[in-house]
Amino acid sequence: MTVLPDDGLSLAAEFPDATHEQWQRLVEGVLRKSGKEVSGEAAEDALSTKLEDGLTTRPLYTAPETVPDTGFPGFAPFVRGGRAEGSAASGWDVRQRIAGTDPVRVNDAALADLENGTTSLWLAVGEAGLPADGLARALEGVYLDLAPVSLDPGAQFAEAARALLALYTERGVAPEAARACLGADPLGHEARTGEALDLDGAAALARETAAAWPHVRALAVDALPYHEAGGSAAEELGLSLATGVAYLRALTGAGLDAEAAFGQLEFRYSATADQFLTIAKLRAARRLWARIAEACGVPRAGAQRQHAVTSPVMMTRRDPWVNMLRTTVACMAAGVGGADSVTVLPFDQELGLPDAFARRVSRNTSTILLEESHLARVIDPAGGSYYVERLTDELAHAAWEFFQTVERAGGQAAALRSGLVAERLAATWAERSKKLAKRREPITGVSEFPLLSEKPVVREPAPAPLTGGLPRVRRDEAYEALRARSDAHLAATGARPTVFLAALGPAAAHTGRATFASNLFQAGGVTPVHDPVSVTPETAAAAYAASGADGMAVLCSSDALYEEQAAAVAAALRSAGATTVFLAGKPGTAAADVDEYVFAGCDAVAVLSSVLDRMGVPS
Repeated sequence: MTVLPDDGLSLAAEFPDATHEQWQRLVEGVLRKSGKEVSGEAAEDALSTKLEDGLTTRPLYTAPETVPDTGFPGFAPFVRGGRAEGSAASGWDVRQRIAGTDPVRVNDAALADLENGTTSLWLAVGEAGLPADGLARALEGVYLDLAPVSLDPGAQFAEAARALLALYTERGVAPEAARACLGADPLGHEARTGEALDLDGAAALARETAAAWPHVRALAVDALPYHEAGGSAAEELGLSLATGVAYLRALTGAGLDAEAAFGQLEFRYSATADQFLTIAKLRAARRLWARIAEACGVPRAGAQRQHAVTSPVMMTRRDPWVNMLRTTVACMAAGVGGADSVTVLPFDQELGLPDAFARRVSRNTSTILLEESHLARVIDPAGGSYYVERLTDELAHAAWEFFQTVERAGGQAAALRSGLVAERLAATWAERSKKLAKRREPITGVSEFPLLSEKPVVREPAPAPLTGGLPRVRRDEAYEALRARSDAHLAATGARPTVFLAALGPAAAHTGRATFASNLFQAGGVTPVHDPVSVTPETAAAAYAASGADGMAVLCSSDALYEEQAAAVAAALRSAGATTVFLAGKPGTAAADVDEYVFAGCDAVAVLSSVLDRMGVPS
């Protein structure tokens, strides 16, 4: 019997280390089977994914990947966290957003949230929320020395701040016990509304706060307007840096020293269902802000305070239940990325005022991740991951480059007013919209696996959001417009538009393409109907006539059967009244006499819009 040394790794000791080149050769073999003759770096490139901002995700990351030293949590450059203990002591701050104009109802929601897992409140105040003089009633019964309050006050930041600070005084909250963000964000408000506000008022508020309220921050640097206008991760970061620098200039110009000025800012970022990009974005944001603090001569003040909010852009109005899954992933990414506070928007956020059930689910998302998944037990759990570290570094460089572009244009205010920001974000969104239209970026429940029979989720209308500045985009907007046309047709006629799926041959031949075509047409609100069995040139006409389809038919089968039957079946369908015959496959798949092709990567939105037009469904 051979006795192995007890070194823990002896079972692998006799095997030679694999090399990167050996792995590439294995990849070459796999790609060769799919018809791609590539080798070496080209083989690896074939498995890479292009991201926004010129970034690329490689299929494999290994130890030789070099990145800058990320240091330790609580120390510059703060990549690994702004606090030495991270969230390990008590978890991240679970911050619930409450939007509403009635102080009594806001108070009911706030108390329910705080009694059931929420640790801080984020209140909409002013034009799109509570009146400032309603704060006292809205916060009745709230222990203000225990529950931090963050305000989203828009142009009314001075009135809202005075109301909250006065409330602290009236209720005997010691200045050192008060913890809040007053939410003054003049440039963010301008991005939202196009209304320019003087920075002097925000600077005066910060000076007052710094002097009397040691744990209250006067200003918020809200990057959500740029994310919601279609901006990429690097653009969101670059514009937040430009905004933060503009505020530092205003605050130091008003008499605050640099360290105090840094202490008056809180940053707000989006968290999306792209977990690795979100983790990298939050880590890169801290690194970049630390670089600015270093340039200002106060490196210890560069620990960026971060509030992450699950992305409104990713939320869908159709099949909103899927939003629970999206926000869970986003919340996890925000926590792993080191956000100090995390807001999980309720799944019905885009439908109106969230109901009690939706608010409960959003609260419990953080609770499960903290208490059952134990995500906060480890500080910076993604740290040391070759992929995350490389992505953080590359994203930081892309964001810094855009930040410098904005600074060369005169700073954030000038970039907003010149149209530079709007044009850059619009271009980014236009490119992303192409991917959405082609379903290269799938939207589950909307562009993929939609359910036309779902009952609509109805909510009480929410206060109208601020408008007039940058647009607010949503990933589902193009498909939502198509589905709205289908809904109107259903209301007017009692039925949705329909298309006939002409499946040829056995199930093994047509199932894949029939499923693809069914999903594609349902994404536009068009109901697919098909014969219970496969059609033939002899049965196609009768099957089409019995289907009740609105002039549209789609051939679905294998390439071999297309060659044998597609032309004859297409002719039979036309004889029965089909005005347009599609073929599920790329152009050139068969020499069939068809009108159009639908295939993976086609512009689904354009196809579906054309189909509805031909069916006479009003826009």
